[in-house]
Amino acid sequence: MFKNLINLAKRGFVGLCLVLACWPAAAADDAAGKVADKPLFRDPVFDGAADPSLVFNPETGKWWMFYTNRRATAEGLRGVEWVHGTKIGIAESADGGATWSYVGAAEIDVPVEIASGEPTFWAPEVTRVAEGQWRMYLTVVPGVFADWSHPRRIVELRSDDLLHWTDAKPLPLANEKVIDATVLQTPSGKWRLWYNNERDGKSIWQASSDDLTEWTDRGKAIGQRGEGPKVFRWRGKYWLVMDLWRGIGVFRSDDADNWEQQPTPLLAEPGVGEDDQVIGQHPDVVVSGDRAFMFYFTHPGRRGPDARKDTAEQRRSSIQVVELHERDGWLTCDRDAPTHVRLLAE
Repeated sequence: MFKNLINLAKRGFVGLCLVLACWPAAAADDAAGKVADKPLFRDPVFDGAADPSLVFNPETGKWWMFYTNRRATAEGLRGVEWVHGTKIGIAESADGGATWSYVGAAEIDVPVEIASGEPTFWAPEVTRVAEGQWRMYLTVVPGVFADWSHPRRIVELRSDDLLHWTDAKPLPLANEKVIDATVLQTPSGKWRLWYNNERDGKSIWQASSDDLTEWTDRGKAIGQRGEGPKVFRWRGKYWLVMDLWRGIGVFRSDDADNWEQQPTPLLAEPGVGEDDQVIGQHPDVVVSGDRAFMFYFTHPGRRGPDARKDTAEQRRSSIQVVELHERDGWLTCDRDAPTHVRLLAE
């Protein structure tokens, strides 16, 4: 760097001044990370990436994103069959989350007593419980259906490589129509799980476990209708964000039991970026150092006069990312500003 500056100085003082003027800004950008792609990721199989869940893969040294691989471009399907029969896709990033490439589908072993025939997998929640030990809390529907009137359960799976998932165990939750788990280990070492209870008006319920062996359902946590809850700790608070179908609802808590709702949801107003001109849905949040990034999906085709049509354009979905900020005790974000993302290795 200094040799280059000296060479520039020999060519002229003006050139040296220009380099020095730009150097601090460039260094700051490098520290903040690369500008994320927009859209961040589109699934190459069915163009239906949704419900992201991110973890750092220490074996590959890359970040992995698990997602529901909706069959948006599949033909000849009835009703909502395109949202059924879905696998869990995996994408990876080698640059801290700014660019992503497709890896494949997670290999998930669910026995016939849980889901016979062709199962449906939704909303993976992946978390590391010890070195080399991973758990996935997965919504499983026992088949492919054209409507929403069928059972679904949250199933725990285990893996030591993030690719192969076995030892499926349904959790003893409120009923057999529950979806969208989020799991967090509290400072005491105990585990908490929040989920969407569809039979209770799609409110958010919770369960707890001392050691991930036995779970105890603890009833309703938040009465707000919604789905896709994500709980995380950041800046001395517990936060819960969830899909309200009109933006991302935000709740905060000091103890993860008593929640206060933010007056204004996030991502309720359409953005201007590619595939981002609609509401944001079903988020994940990655806390990296003192920064927090929200990953969400959009239905880019659900806008304008054709918003209510049911074609591949309205079905397709894209993953996006935005950095979160705290202002006056609540969360904010600017989806139209370039998002410099730098997820740290864990």
